[in-house]
Amino acid sequence: MAGPRRALAALALLFAAASCTTPPAPPPGLPGPPSAAAAGRCRARDLGLHVGALRAGPHDAITDVPGVRVGHCTLRDGQATNTGVTVILPPGDNPFRDKLPAALAVQNGFGKLIGATQLQELGELESPIALCGTLNVHRVADGLLDWLLALPGNERVRSANVVVGETNDGRLSDVRARPVTGAHVAAAIAAAAGGDVPVGAVGAGAGTVCCGWKGGIGTSSRCVGEHVLGVLVQTNFGGDLRIDGEPAAALLPPGSPSGDHGGSCLIVIATDAPLDAAGLRRLATRAFAGMARAGASFAHGSGDYAIAFSTTGRNVEALRGELLSPLFAAVADATEQAILDSLCAAVDTTGMGRTVRALPLDGLRARAPHRGFRS
Repeated sequence: MAGPRRALAALALLFAAASCTTPPAPPPGLPGPPSAAAAGRCRARDLGLHVGALRAGPHDAITDVPGVRVGHCTLRDGQATNTGVTVILPPGDNPFRDKLPAALAVQNGFGKLIGATQLQELGELESPIALCGTLNVHRVADGLLDWLLALPGNERVRSANVVVGETNDGRLSDVRARPVTGAHVAAAIAAAAGGDVPVGAVGAGAGTVCCGWKGGIGTSSRCVGEHVLGVLVQTNFGGDLRIDGEPAAALLPPGSPSGDHGGSCLIVIATDAPLDAAGLRRLATRAFAGMARAGASFAHGSGDYAIAFSTTGRNVEALRGELLSPLFAAVADATEQAILDSLCAAVDTTGMGRTVRALPLDGLRARAPHRGFRS
């Protein structure tokens, strides 16, 4: 039966890739889906923004950690759908067989994170990590589990814990429609790659809002000695935005939104530094310092989670004590940078009868030479 199952899985993957890369045409009279290549949009580092003193990896992305891959599938219809799925894959071909040390930190737990208890209890990651919109989590988990069970070598697996996080993209997308399917999850996995990571209003960030501006997916990395730490965020949180320590109001045009105070943030952290679950939990906790520096208000209804994993495996001597301190600084800096990345790359997005504007970049460009931004 393994042969037919693999064939069916391959057919599903091909169908999913086609359905993801060719989104439905918008109804007549409505604008087409926003593009990350829209004029004037760029990553935070392209503006000279660089948080902290540590240097970034070559792609300034979570994929600077060797073997880590990221894939997106974005769903838009030009009217009521701005959503999708983003998948972070650990190294290797079978994460269930090659379990990695992992941990979870919760800042405010108003969320629907699937797989949380195994992360906390066993300190293990045995699946890719998927991000999506709130009411899509169970469908995404089902698709992720289908993919995991179909992998060669998993024919006898009877229990597996997949990890799926979410933020609520209901301001720009019809969350009750729950349009993400297992085919879209398969497409995101098929699209997963190392190197440059598409950021902004893509995948799980297609319909998110951050501090009153269009949020999305952002990523960054920092080099700590011989090791690399990378972060990917799904920004949908509220607060009064700060950019490199300065209130955004001082850098943006008069009349710009002053922020809001709802929403959530998912933070995924990968590193090739040898850390056990205890060290990774401490590392994940420090990621919220980056959120706070970006202006997060951590409101009552926010679901703010940080998931951290180490790619070195479980059979190595873990770093402890003072050796962790440089990594703590790196994760705070990379998280703040990734949040800014999500805002700088996002585009104006219309859905559910409203338009959320992207963060204006002209003021940041004009002031970059005078504020010591570093490339």
